Amino acid sequence: MSLIDHLKQIRDFRTRPHYPLWVILVLILMGTMSGCLGYRALENFVERHQAALLEVMGLPHKRLPSYSTIRRAMVRVNFAALTDAFNAWAQATISVPEQAAIPIDGKSIKASVEAYDSTYQDFVAVVSAFCTQLGVVIGLQARRNGSESEISTVQSLLEVLQVQGVCFSMDALHTQKNS
Repeated sequence: MSLIDHLKQIRDFRTRPHYPLWVILVLILMGTMSGCLGYRALENFVERHQAALLEVMGLPHKRLPSYSTIRRAMVRVNFAALTDAFNAWAQATISVPEQAAIPIDGKSIKASVEAYDSTYQDFVAVVSAFCTQLGVVIGLQARRNGSESEISTVQSLLEVLQVQGVCFSMDALHTQKNS
């Protein structure tokens, strides 16, 4: 299955969508891979490549989603479902070479903060595994800040990856002994 086929399996949270969710997610992925790191940058990417993308994707629309549609999708998409779809595609598609170097690190996702006015803010964070030899992310694991630690999230990601004979590198946080 292609990445698009996997993205099509993510449940659409919208009630009356003008564009399928997979279209918006593909645009976000393509824009991000092209170096677009914000909503406006993604909108500019979509506008710049609109004619070619409409033709290549075979969409029956005259234009692609706007800034606000892209932003709403990014804020409200189910990150767990998105990471599951990505991981399923990556496992079926990417063959990690033996003795590959795979750094693993976690990052919080901007604009995912909830309860911003409280002393303990909740946000979505993603732990990713990157294969340096291939230059691609081979696995993701989403976590809520308050629900689990980065250590347990990395352990879950390692179970999902199912790779052997590689060299993982992680933050010093992961050197703790079990108590």
